[in-house]
Formats: sequence, C-alpha cells, structure tokens
Amino acid sequence: MEGLYRDRLQQMVDFIKQEANEKAREIYVSGEEEFVILKQEILEVGKRKIKQEYEKKEKHVELRKKIEYSMQLNNSRIRVLQAQDDLVQSIKEAAKKKIYALSTNHRVYRHLIRDLVVQGLIMLKEPYVVLQCRHVDVELVKTVLQLAKDKYAAKMKAHPPDVVIDDKFFLAADGDCAGGVILTSKDGRIICDNTLDSRLEVTFRQILPEIWRRLLGNGMSVNRADT
Repeated sequence: MEGLYRDRLQQMVDFIKQEANEKAREIYVSGEEEFVILKQEILEVGKRKIKQEYEKKEKHVELRKKIEYSMQLNNSRIRVLQAQDDLVQSIKEAAKKKIYALSTNHRVYRHLIRDLVVQGLIMLKEPYVVLQCRHVDVELVKTVLQLAKDKYAAKMKAHPPDVVIDDKFFLAADGDCAGGVILTSKDGRIICDNTLDSRLEVTFRQILPEIWRRLLGNGMSVNRADT
C-alpha cells in the first residue's frame, strides 16, 4: 500500500515537473519573442533617429553651401560694381581735367564765357542780374559782357538786362572751380549755375546710361539701375 502511495506521489511530482517545464518553455519562448520584438523596435527607433539626425545635418550642410554661394556671388557682384564705378569715376576725372584745362586757352575760354552768360540770361529772363565768376576771370568777363548782352538782345529781340558783376563773392573761394559763371536774379530766388563743373555734372548724368551700356557691352554683365 505504501508503495502504491509512493508511485502516485512520484507520478504527481513528475506531472508537476512536466507542467513546470512546459510552462517554463512557454515563458522562455514568449520572452524570446518579446525580446526580438523589443529589440526590433529599439533598432527601428534608433534607425529613425539616426536618419533624422543625418537629414538634419544634410539640410544644414546644404543651407550652409547655399549661404556661402550667395555670399560669394554677392561679393563677386560687389567687386564688379566697384570696378564699374571706379572706371566711371576715372572717365569723369579725365573729363574734369580737360574742362579745367579750358581756361588756359584764352581764345576758346573767352568765347565759352560769352556763350555761358548769354545762355544764363536767356534762362533767367530777368531785368536785373547779378553775375558771379572766379576772381581770375573778372577782367575776362568784363571784356565779353557787352558782347553777351548784344547777342542776347539779337536772339531774344528784347532789351538786354542790367548785369552787375559781384566783386565781393567769387567762385572757387572755398574750393575748386573749373570756370564759368553763376547768374542770379536781383532777389536771389532764381539761380542759373552755368559753371563748367555744373555743366559737367549735368552732361555726365545725361550720358551715364550710354556709358553703362558700353561697359556692359564689354562683358561687365552685372545688372544695375542707372545712377
């Protein structure tokens, strides 16, 4: 009888062990599956994070390249524009030197002063005019003033105005002046600046588009607005 109990007890123990082993295998298999799934999820998250970081760095590099390219392009344009401006200024300075040399040719400058006075009188159309010139040109202006008034009268078919040469304030008193005259109405409200410097500025502004056209036609292809 005792042997029968022992056999049954052993059977129960073996059954329990078998159940335990099977349960352990189930737990192991389930744990392995969960481990594989979790591992895969961690890997996927890691891959996505690495990909995002890579894309972020790639975008940053591309942006930096675009910025550097834009800066280099702008610097190149600035250098070309500066070269253009330097060339234009050199053209202007060359013209300025030539007009400064005009006053050394007495015959040419005398006719020029006369014509500048006539033009100024026509523009003002005032009965009384004050004339300013360089101190070195006073005597020359006096010699051509009556000729200028006569020419004005012939052109306008009218009595010429009274013209007084300013003997207190002269052109180029505070700076350079190539020559010419400034004519002013009696009340000082109407001024005609007919100095050679002023005429150069006006003429230069007028021909500046043509200068730029020729510069651009020689390969300096930077777009710019006319000054």
